[in-house]
Amino acid sequence: MTSCPVRGSWTPSAGPRGPVGVLRPAGPVPVPEVAPEVDRGLAEAFVRTYHHEVTGADPTDRLRHVLTELDRTGDYTHTPDEIEWACRVAWRNADRCVGRVYWNALRIRDFRQVADPRQVAETAVEHARVSFNHGRIRPTMTVFAPAAPGTAGPRILNEQLVRYAGDPKYVALRELARDLGWDWDGDGWAVLPLIAHIDGGRPHLLPVPADAAAEVRLEHPHYPWFAELGLRWHALPIITDMRLEAGGKWYLAPFGGWYVETEISARNLADPDRLDMLPEIATLLGLDRTAAWTDWRNAATVVLNQAVLWSFTRDRVRISDHHSEAERFLEHLARESRAGRAAQENVDWSWVNLPSATPTPTYHRYYRHQPDQPLPRLVRFRPPPMLQPVRPSPDHGARRGRRSGPPHPPAPRSPSWTCPRSGSWSGRHCPSWTTPSGWCATSTASSTPSAAPRWSGCSRPT
Repeated sequence: MTSCPVRGSWTPSAGPRGPVGVLRPAGPVPVPEVAPEVDRGLAEAFVRTYHHEVTGADPTDRLRHVLTELDRTGDYTHTPDEIEWACRVAWRNADRCVGRVYWNALRIRDFRQVADPRQVAETAVEHARVSFNHGRIRPTMTVFAPAAPGTAGPRILNEQLVRYAGDPKYVALRELARDLGWDWDGDGWAVLPLIAHIDGGRPHLLPVPADAAAEVRLEHPHYPWFAELGLRWHALPIITDMRLEAGGKWYLAPFGGWYVETEISARNLADPDRLDMLPEIATLLGLDRTAAWTDWRNAATVVLNQAVLWSFTRDRVRISDHHSEAERFLEHLARESRAGRAAQENVDWSWVNLPSATPTPTYHRYYRHQPDQPLPRLVRFRPPPMLQPVRPSPDHGARRGRRSGPPHPPAPRSPSWTCPRSGSWSGRHCPSWTTPSGWCATSTASSTPSAAPRWSGCSRPT
């Protein structure tokens, strides 16, 4: 490992396929996200709101203690009860979540003593085991050590705990994992390892064990050919690049519950820049994709919805349908109003209306949207520079017969190539990627290209 001369953060000096080569600037380097100085106003508002909602007691003594600690050290410590309340309220007011009616049943795992990257990754893996609960999924949040003011604190670079190597959205993460020593055999359904680090330091890579990545194989009760597609998906979503902001402090806080079926069927499996399964399913249904009246996209999406719901139910893994969750969401808003918290309503219309949402009751109404209100909240970290999107391969999205994994990733790059910003490249596919520092890398080393990706049962033409 070496240091970037601009950012001072780690960059690989050599990889499993040879030296990385010369580092070249590739545009402006984004400023890393760091925790701000603790705002006294936010700290005071947090204490007052907590006492108002939870204890009903006079907050004067607690306020005096918090403000004294702030004056002395520039920071303060939340009590266990405060951090549990903060987690639940953050979910209760998460503007992009349609399933927050269950906020008061959230399970909180307090690991604020953990900041070491290895321990962070291991604890996140255990989170998956605890939350899955043999298919009876329980919403869970794990809280790690807070970021001190002016520091980034512990981070997990993966967007979710389980993501697949063949998913086009995660090519940059896959290539970073390979540069850090992960041995990928080309299987598109391989689960990407977790990558954790602290304050921009050297990352720790941890493969996700099979028992922490429970999966459901997708079939359809009325279409036997659906099973031949070889589709599957992991059983529960756990967002790992999430932070809890509470009382002016930042915590890494992986969080997850169970899926709403459209997250899988109408986004992960359907989006053109993801697995893009709709054209293939429409063809197998015998629909004419050249005729608008067949409405083949919607028809294929409905079949995917049915397959996901049926398969999860078959395996006794908890899942919701988007119609039921929409009704529960309005029930949640009604409860909040009855509790005197109507002024806290915070809803992003474009997120609570899930794909295929027009018939649901959440669609035909307006909401208050106040993402910056002074309450505990959940915020996604910005993608770090090393995970900026890479240029897709020339044949991305081509429909070339059935496959048993996600869309074909670009062929593994040969170590003999040059950055497309600074010259041409070798090989059939564009190997554009960024190093962990956010810079382009150029190598003049040459060696035999690695083998093509392995796709079980795939007959992809060359």
